[in-house]
Amino acid sequence: MKIILLHGLGQTPLSWKDTVKAMDRKQDILCPDLSNWLQGKEKCYSNLYRALEEYCGQFNEPLNLCGLSLGGILALQYGIEHTEKINSLALIAAQYTMPKKLLYFQNIIFRIMPDSSFQKMGFRKADFISLSKSMVNLDFQHDLGKIRCKVLVICGDKDRQNKAASLQLKEKIPQAGLSIIANAGHEVNLDNPVGLGTELNSFFSK
Repeated sequence: MKIILLHGLGQTPLSWKDTVKAMDRKQDILCPDLSNWLQGKEKCYSNLYRALEEYCGQFNEPLNLCGLSLGGILALQYGIEHTEKINSLALIAAQYTMPKKLLYFQNIIFRIMPDSSFQKMGFRKADFISLSKSMVNLDFQHDLGKIRCKVLVICGDKDRQNKAASLQLKEKIPQAGLSIIANAGHEVNLDNPVGLGTELNSFFSK
């Protein structure tokens, strides 16, 4: 079965490079570029999610879906709406209802950052702001019971902004497990890629 790794906003597929090195079944691992999915389209969450549906639709077998932050939100929604297509979900620093204050603060930071800071991230500055705004009203808390596959909720031990949501998400999905990755903040795949890869290896091999 394929393992699809969805990166976070501000990341690229290369953000998974060292995590993949620590994993087995490398021939089954796919790391799509989310920015490519929105080429020529309005930069909003709904278009990104529809692109994920199209991407996953090309595979006949159930998928193992793993996402970090934005990627985790996409994976979560797909797991809710396409239970027949998912073998397992790994959700890293994923929010199930959007923290509006955090998104608002994030947008302020985006606005004051120079355009050059976004050049290597696939999205332009305006795209970051547009995509972030389009996510404000996302709320999956009443749909979590629809998930039927095995789930692993993952969070870095230093990720203060997402740890509470991760603990709550684990409790709200009855079949979910929880893994706190040591020496990692929000970007677990960059802060402790080997620890994350080892954890994903164990989870996906069960």
